[in-house]
Amino acid sequence: MKNTYQAMQVTRPGVLEMVDRPIPTPCTGEVLIEVEACGICGADISDIEGADPALQPPRVPGHEVVGRIKALGAHTSSIWKIGQRVGVGRLGGHCNECPQCRQGNFQLCPNQHFVGATCDGGYAELMIARSSGLVSIPDELDAVEAAPLLCAGIATFNALKKCGANAGDTVAILGIGGLGHMALQYARRMGFRVIAVGRGQDIADDALALGAHLYIDTNNEDAAATLNSLGGAQAIVSTVGHPDAVSAVMGGLAPQGRLILLGAHKSPLPVSSGQLVVGERSVWGSLTGTPYENERTLDFSVLTDVRPRIEVMPLEQANEAFQKLKSGEAKFRIVLTVAGESEAQNGLP
Repeated sequence: MKNTYQAMQVTRPGVLEMVDRPIPTPCTGEVLIEVEACGICGADISDIEGADPALQPPRVPGHEVVGRIKALGAHTSSIWKIGQRVGVGRLGGHCNECPQCRQGNFQLCPNQHFVGATCDGGYAELMIARSSGLVSIPDELDAVEAAPLLCAGIATFNALKKCGANAGDTVAILGIGGLGHMALQYARRMGFRVIAVGRGQDIADDALALGAHLYIDTNNEDAAATLNSLGGAQAIVSTVGHPDAVSAVMGGLAPQGRLILLGAHKSPLPVSSGQLVVGERSVWGSLTGTPYENERTLDFSVLTDVRPRIEVMPLEQANEAFQKLKSGEAKFRIVLTVAGESEAQNGLP
């Protein structure tokens, strides 16, 4: 019987290395997951390049994890069973004790890990996870399909639920990449008039195929002016972090419109207070969601046939996959496969 497992760890900032590690035992409230697939997210870039080189053992990245429960720690909830298909997203499991948890705001719990950043993630054959962070995976979803939904999926699905728009309203999606391509699909199926906002014509056909009614190329036109010519957007969901790009589109918000921020950036966001006051516009931040909300996202994806567009690569090629994502060559999402999932189909099913 094997007593080690393979993992891709950050040996030094920006570099992943395949290593053998001792198989861990889950502690109280934890489970051991046999990983089948792990999506690569844009946030992985900062996790890998900003990893602490003094950390021992080095960090294993990855926070879009799908697999099966291999072992249960003590006092784990009875809803989780050996062999059950589960997932783990960016948030590593709430504490159930802090003020935010007591109010039911589990996604805001300050005592949970950011998976792949402050605890080990899913670029590995095995992974330890808090049971309070587990998500049940529907049978209708393959592991490679479900993995990106645990981060890109729930982030955009929840942002659209918070955006304040009703069916028939105009909703703009800023940035048509790993997050944006999910947002377009969800927005279309929620009944919005969907406007995709991106740079360049190379993504236009994809944006329309994914659900946009109209594509705005910011290289050639003023997005805010175009949105206003349509009556303004009741909501703009920004998947990009660059403050200037976000600020340039804000003028296209309709009165009482809402800007929802998913992309984060260290620089301040230039916002005119006049824009907010005159027209009662607002700016909201949105942070993924709870495990229950993640399960709702997966269920909605099954019901409405929303799937990520993916490229599948084996775990041992994690370095190549990471470089492809970082260079911008990745189209939408890359998913690493483990434990026999490498034969899964690329792209939309």
